[in-house]
Amino acid sequence: MHPTTELYGRGVYRFLMSRQWVILTLIALLLIPTMIRLGIWQMHRYEERTARNQLVADALAADPVPVERLTAPGHTVTSGERYRTVTATGRFDAEDEVVVRRRTNSDDEVGYHVLTPFLLDDGKVLLVNRGWVPSGPTQTTFPKVPAPPAGEVTVQGRLMPSETTAASGIKNLSDLPDRQVMLINSDQQARRLGAEVLGGYIALTAPEPKGDTPELLGDPGKEDAALNYAYAVQWWLFSAAVPVGWVILARREARERAQAAEKQDSSEAEPAAV
Repeated sequence: MHPTTELYGRGVYRFLMSRQWVILTLIALLLIPTMIRLGIWQMHRYEERTARNQLVADALAADPVPVERLTAPGHTVTSGERYRTVTATGRFDAEDEVVVRRRTNSDDEVGYHVLTPFLLDDGKVLLVNRGWVPSGPTQTTFPKVPAPPAGEVTVQGRLMPSETTAASGIKNLSDLPDRQVMLINSDQQARRLGAEVLGGYIALTAPEPKGDTPELLGDPGKEDAALNYAYAVQWWLFSAAVPVGWVILARREARERAQAAEKQDSSEAEPAAV
């Protein structure tokens, strides 16, 4: 029998019971289920984002409907109603217009969103986000806001839910300068205006801006669901690599120990020099 084979037979893998290898093995056993769970979590995120992207795509592709078919005073806009294109006919109320602080445009410039009440023919109010304008000379200065169209007009926009601190992370600060707000919230605006305000608001998409008007908001971007899918596969590959790596390390150390033992046996077997 080959000497190396004899050494393996004499328990060359006994080193696996050493403190170092027991710790290494326990870490490997802990990493495998942890990585599998992380992969499952990333797959759930992929499915959630894919579902949200589909909801947005379906909403944007749906035909426009009158706004009061989807919302009413006190109504909470649902995820299935979000981004639906709605229409409304009425008049802009520029006197009660406010601006929403700390909003950015497509170039990440900080400014304001212009929130204008829109008086419907039945007396209710629809909040219309007319778009973005740059900041004034100071944060307390009301920015220059182009006037909305005068007279009766039909508007079109994407229906959005009211903003809350819990959902947006934006703090609803008090003691703000006059006609400035932090959140677009229909309940708060109903109290301010003393009127029936439809739940949520619309991000204006039509009529198209002409001349000096606020910069319309862009289309909602899609969430990168594919990235979560790639992360899930990555975690699962890592989990499979852990036992493979453990076996490779163990076999390498066993081979090195066997070779060292073989050399020691050979040197002991050589006759002493006379």
